Amino acid sequence: MVNKYVERTKSWYASFRERIVRSFNMYEKLLRLIITLGLASIGGYLFTLLHMPLPWVLGALTFTFIAQGLLKQDAYIPAPLKNTGFIILGIYFGLYFTLETFQTVFPYFLPYILLTLLLISASILLSIAVTKLPWVKVDSMTSIFGGIPGGLSEMTLASEAFHARTSLVVIFQTIRLVTVLFTVPSVMALLFGQGTGSTTSGQATTEFVLGSPTSYLWFILPALAGLYLNKKIPAGMIIGAIGVTAFLNISIVDLPSIPPLLMNAAQVAVGVSLGKNILFRDLKAGGKMSIVYFGTSLIIIAFSILLGAILASLTSLDYVTAILSIAPGGLFEMVLTAYSLDGDPAIVSSLQLIRILVIVIGVPPFLGMLFRKERTASNETL
Repeated sequence: MVNKYVERTKSWYASFRERIVRSFNMYEKLLRLIITLGLASIGGYLFTLLHMPLPWVLGALTFTFIAQGLLKQDAYIPAPLKNTGFIILGIYFGLYFTLETFQTVFPYFLPYILLTLLLISASILLSIAVTKLPWVKVDSMTSIFGGIPGGLSEMTLASEAFHARTSLVVIFQTIRLVTVLFTVPSVMALLFGQGTGSTTSGQATTEFVLGSPTSYLWFILPALAGLYLNKKIPAGMIIGAIGVTAFLNISIVDLPSIPPLLMNAAQVAVGVSLGKNILFRDLKAGGKMSIVYFGTSLIIIAFSILLGAILASLTSLDYVTAILSIAPGGLFEMVLTAYSLDGDPAIVSSLQLIRILVIVIGVPPFLGMLFRKERTASNETL
């Protein structure tokens, strides 16, 4: 009888302790979330006052990155909140699409593909060239996946299949991403002005008009599409939201606008999710090689601006839209930059999607064939 009482007491105590620990973890995560979003929002507001490009994204990213380094504690943002931010932005940019958008993009397809292949080739050649430097102790495969202008997660996964050094790919891709985020919007704003956050083709969608409560129910469809495509295709979250919203927008459905406050909140959430993945220890681990790949990123950015200018001269695209369409950044970042600099977000998102698909679908098989031939040739020499 006593033993049963003791066992029940132990069981109750273990259960009670587990509930206390779970509650403490929940409150600790809530506190970290409040601090993270608070600092990120301050960063976004400060960057707005300073008239920085992409203020709510870059401000949130910068303050999150610095806070992690100074406080020695990882920022926290739950996946549903991050995904919601991407979905909201995807819906917002999907509202720019019209039937004219698809008619406009089609004639640019061939010249864009050719210029994109030039950009990819330059990235591969430059990545191989830097491995010849005496202080760069990196194999060619790792260097290529670290420098090629594809998504960080997509290039990391692809590098695993080729037995490259994935940890270095993550570091080099992070350096490339940070360089693009802080360089391209700033250079574009310097060259073409800050813009007003509206475009000629999307003027109607940027003016906020409150819709009826039931009209916002249509946005459930792009949200579901984004969630379904997440991790199934590159940038699936935002592509799914953009695609379904664009389809609805060119149909008979009358979609409402996204409130500006919600747009800013989504940018903060995305900025935090980007900033929390940038760690001082990763950049430090790259050592001198981090400086080298920072330099290669600048070279590729400069080359992409040249190719964008060529695209603009070959087509009727304006320079902002053409350059951002071929710039080696993420789809979301370049589309958001187009929005802030009065480019055409619909055109940029369409062409950036083509670039991502070319890299993800075409580059790994090409590299496999290229390095297979090299290994065969070296074996024959031996």
